[in-house]
Amino acid sequence: MKTPKCKQCRREGEKLFLKGSRCEGQKCAITRRNYAPGQVGKSRFSKQTEYGRHLRAKQKARRIYGISETQFRLYYTKADKSKETTGPALLTILETRLDNVIYRAGMAESRTQARQIVTHGHIKLNGRRVDIPSIQVKVGDKFEARAASKKHPALKKAAENKKFKSPKWLKVDLGNLSGEILAMPGKDDAESSIDTQLIVEFYSK
Repeated sequence: MKTPKCKQCRREGEKLFLKGSRCEGQKCAITRRNYAPGQVGKSRFSKQTEYGRHLRAKQKARRIYGISETQFRLYYTKADKSKETTGPALLTILETRLDNVIYRAGMAESRTQARQIVTHGHIKLNGRRVDIPSIQVKVGDKFEARAASKKHPALKKAAENKKFKSPKWLKVDLGNLSGEILAMPGKDDAESSIDTQLIVEFYSK
């Protein structure tokens, strides 16, 4: 059974922005109940052990990107075997998931919504319809919403967003709901609140 998203934020003690615009308003669970879930939640933000700090860093990253434990471990193993430094390599893998790209491109309010958009077949990658959120994109890949899907409420709302600014590693035409991967995202392009050193230490034990 999956943990409700608001409880995930409360467990980490901060906003993870898992529900898009809702997280900005007064209905946000962190705004209303800034303590851990559970009957003794108000007393659970106590001093953490070293293991606890490592575990929380890993869980936080998993929850931000919506990754299962098994999949996250596979990503870590892949990053550890790469020629790059493990921490930045892990972030690059997470950032280049197709669902994250759709989110970063402004075509969804949250990664959860982006995952649903991809899973339901609303996106084409290099001209082909895809429905696997975990597809890893590479430089030169082009993505777009299918013509029949541009009336989807979330995509239609995204196309009308005039204030969105895409990250430098993406070229985005939000009006046409399309984009291209210009470069691999670096450490500065990922979630700044993720401490990859703690994650590396967690798996190194």
